[in-house]
Amino acid sequence: MTHRRPRLACSFAGALLLILACWSVACGAAGPGRAAIATAHPAATAAGFAVLAQGGNAFDAAVAISAALAVVEPAGSGLGGGGFWLLHRAADERTVMVDGRERAPLAATADLYLDEKGRFQARRAQDGALAAAIPGQPAALAYLATHYGRLPLAVALDPAIRLAREGFAVGRDYAVLAGYRLPALLASPAARRTFLAAGLAPVPGWRLRQPDLVDTLQALAARGHDGFYRGPVAARLVRGVREAGGIWTAADLADYRVVERAPIQFDYRDMRVISAAPPSSGGVVLAEALQILAGVDLVAQAPAERIHWTVEAMRRAYRDRARELGDPDFVDLPLARLLDPDYADALRADIDPDRATPSATPAPDGSAGLDRHTTHFSVIDADGNRVAATLSINTPFGSAFMPPGTGVVLNNEMDDFAAAPGAPNAYGLVGSAANAIAPGKRPLSSMSPTFLEQGDRIAILGTPGGSRIISMVLLASLAFAEGADTGTMVALPRYHHQYLPDRLFHEPGAFDGAVIEALAAKGHHVEAVSRRYGDMQVIVWDRRSDALTAASDPRGEGLARVELPHQTASTSMTVGR
Repeated sequence: MTHRRPRLACSFAGALLLILACWSVACGAAGPGRAAIATAHPAATAAGFAVLAQGGNAFDAAVAISAALAVVEPAGSGLGGGGFWLLHRAADERTVMVDGRERAPLAATADLYLDEKGRFQARRAQDGALAAAIPGQPAALAYLATHYGRLPLAVALDPAIRLAREGFAVGRDYAVLAGYRLPALLASPAARRTFLAAGLAPVPGWRLRQPDLVDTLQALAARGHDGFYRGPVAARLVRGVREAGGIWTAADLADYRVVERAPIQFDYRDMRVISAAPPSSGGVVLAEALQILAGVDLVAQAPAERIHWTVEAMRRAYRDRARELGDPDFVDLPLARLLDPDYADALRADIDPDRATPSATPAPDGSAGLDRHTTHFSVIDADGNRVAATLSINTPFGSAFMPPGTGVVLNNEMDDFAAAPGAPNAYGLVGSAANAIAPGKRPLSSMSPTFLEQGDRIAILGTPGGSRIISMVLLASLAFAEGADTGTMVALPRYHHQYLPDRLFHEPGAFDGAVIEALAAKGHHVEAVSRRYGDMQVIVWDRRSDALTAASDPRGEGLARVELPHQTASTSMTVGR
């Protein structure tokens, strides 16, 4: 009988190893046991937690938050726009980007916004029905609910429907942006009736109700994708656009689909970075800049030297953005070269530690963009599923055009194409043929939803800010790599360079006089912007200490909360604003 003992011992050892392996996998995949949400508006944060409390996961919460933001932040995002949803599913460690970026109408041409002399007509690309690309956000919400969520789409959309029906008191940002876009909003009768108070920008506290948007959201809830892209809602959208001089057709809407894309992934020292893939430029520009900086001891640098190295990395990465990037479904992109660490080494070697490298001249006119538009949110659920999502309709209130009977303010993302050689868009960005207008093409974007993984620490982050989005995420990523907490990451002083125009923009008070003098001595054209910018939303989970923290940008009106899935708001922990 002794011959059986080794077999039993082996069986026992094998079973023990299997148990230990399963336990290890389970522990590795275990979530934080509680949820965190950071969004740009308290009502959107509440919508996400309401869906989690009904048994939803982070992806259901993302649907609820996206829809709620469409209601309470109509200047920044909405059903008439699009975005990128970066997802991580804990059960199988799947990480993917859902591309809900808008598409050019099928009748669009490369010279759509040029006059008879070939001159770019910026207003046609920014205001009114002709400026609108085909929205992607409704399709993305239906896709997330169907493929990743636990709850029916109607359940996830219910908080937004109630917000649109019952209304809410607008805040300071809404009032400011409505005033900024007043002429364009007045030009659209439906937008005027919806967003303005007797033809004027409302004051904070004015109650915004959106009954037409209720109907559109209910159609989406009842019929999913087809509730928006086919049927009565689609017919109203197309009719309204065409009567106002746009070029949409029923086929444009019926043909729209989201795309799943592999995110951009790379290492910065001991930190893994996962960010948005083309047609977003975010991940590529971050990869170039951070890999350039990986060869510099930034911690040892004096403030002006650190800023100089970071700006020169931005300059080169944004230069490649302008020259090389576009919609990967239309253009062969040299991603292997742009993401190669050896390429970053060559770019670093080109940097003079003592002198700024002049960008190409003559530089076009244009600013680095506006600061209150687009939106971002970050979510993690108790199981460790996580979402970083950046959504937009482009400039504040998008095109400011609303097709009658829809409640949907349309984007002006067509301005994100390179409409003419050398012509800057609303953010001063200049593009190439890779980002030229073509039927069905997605315009290049700066939206950069991002995950950072450094040992046991995981960060979920992103921000609005036009062309400044990438530089804000870059600065926050450098801070996280050096051990910064969520509050520090969202409150960092910000600066930015995007190659053209050749200016180093910075927030008021970000640089002291000595730093400005030192940078100017190196040849940088330093320029303060009029106000602080961005609205970053960050969550950090430390798996070793089991600490879960979240913060909303103090510049904005958002709310970050960390709580157990079924906690009430009165017992939740709030971090940041």
